[in-house]
Amino acid sequence: MTETQATEVAPSRFDTLPLDAKLLRAVADSGYAMMTPIQAKAIPIVLEGRDVMGAAQTGTGKTAAFSIPLLQRMLKHENASASPARHPVRALVLAPTRELADQVANNIKAYAKHTNLRVTCVFGGIDMKPQTLVLKGGVEVLIATPGRLLDHIEAKNCVLNQVEYVVLDEADRMLDIGFLPDLQRILSHLPKARQTLLFSATFSPEIKRLSQSYLQDPVLVEVARPNATATNVEQIFYSVSDDDKRGVVRKVLRERAITQSIVFVNSKLGAARLARSFERDGLRTAALHGDKSQDERLKSLDAFKRGEVDLLVATDVAARGLDIADLPAVFNFDVPFNAEDYVHRIGRTGRAGASGIAVTLVTRSDARLIGDIEKLLKRDIELRPIELDEERPARPERAPRPRRDWDAEGDSAPVAESAVRVASPRPAPRQPSRDAFFDKPYEPSNAGGDLPAWDKGANATSAAPKGLSANIKPKRKVAALFGAKPATTSSAES
Repeated sequence: MTETQATEVAPSRFDTLPLDAKLLRAVADSGYAMMTPIQAKAIPIVLEGRDVMGAAQTGTGKTAAFSIPLLQRMLKHENASASPARHPVRALVLAPTRELADQVANNIKAYAKHTNLRVTCVFGGIDMKPQTLVLKGGVEVLIATPGRLLDHIEAKNCVLNQVEYVVLDEADRMLDIGFLPDLQRILSHLPKARQTLLFSATFSPEIKRLSQSYLQDPVLVEVARPNATATNVEQIFYSVSDDDKRGVVRKVLRERAITQSIVFVNSKLGAARLARSFERDGLRTAALHGDKSQDERLKSLDAFKRGEVDLLVATDVAARGLDIADLPAVFNFDVPFNAEDYVHRIGRTGRAGASGIAVTLVTRSDARLIGDIEKLLKRDIELRPIELDEERPARPERAPRPRRDWDAEGDSAPVAESAVRVASPRPAPRQPSRDAFFDKPYEPSNAGGDLPAWDKGANATSAAPKGLSANIKPKRKVAALFGAKPATTSSAES
């Protein structure tokens, strides 16, 4: 692997790159003039056709770093034909979350708007039929989540045998054990001769070793210390208890006059519950997690971007790649289980050179997770105490115990009338049923001979069959039903 460090790269202009006028015009329309360090280093290497592993802090423009040079290389295939056969998939971009895939697609569409290259995005949670129609109409750039792409491959809605460029956005998550089986299945449908690009904010040593099986002589471009956080984000760690977390969030929002923020939690159920709690506190809140439908997720995110929501309570589906302009703060309500996710979470604020605040709430049980973050960041973390100004709501006082008959006579404490409960009378104890027969002493009786007393009667006088105990009742002859007459002695003898 060829390593290229670029910690001191001077910004340069996009118009200094060998790009087509259509792309330069689209870049200018997007408001870009100067390249970020990752763009200045990665774009020339991608234009050369080399495989790249790009590591840079989140919010530094990695999407433009891989999409603009790929669009430039695909302009040779540009055509205005209406035939789907003239528009095969030539570039495949894989993203781990639906929100990130949608955001990347919007960016690439903006860069390609002056060309005849077709761009589309497919992800799960919505109907496949509209996606199928677009895919069968032909697209050059396909952005997808792995699960939904496999659905379209199995349905034969898209053919990937002409793919020339593959991009793994947030590559450390894509190469995680959860996505790896799907990724391997997708890559088996692609030509082996292709250009592969990996971009992420974090690369663990294990991910770097694993990536060697997918890239050919890659160039490692790192424009900052590996796994580093943005220097323009103020990171604060408060030592709190679980009961005080919500109060700390409200206090920080109030003292720092924060208008909007994302609150990250570790579970989907926790996100839903916390969002309802903040709603009861009077904050405009929306929840974003995997149990919501894709339409609900997109609506919540869109409302947050428009400023209609104060707090977005989210799981890590919102931690990677989402670009929300001018987001002043993020809160780690729960310390993330993976240290790399901490870097991605706080990267939602302080984007594009702006300043931001990242507040992490730490309890005693989070000591190991904080230690993992310290190892990743290679620095010690100082836990700050914080006192809540607002009093905790006092527990409702229990009503005084109503006076009972057995209370001491000297106890003359007043009892609130509303607190006295009318005691239902106790049921009288049940008296055991008495039967004179069972009270009699045992009296042996020989009235029935050797037979038991209960066999006295018509059969009691009949002798027991020979060889049987006298206590065994002889079989009785029962007349047949429905009018049949028992056989008489005379008929039996005849």
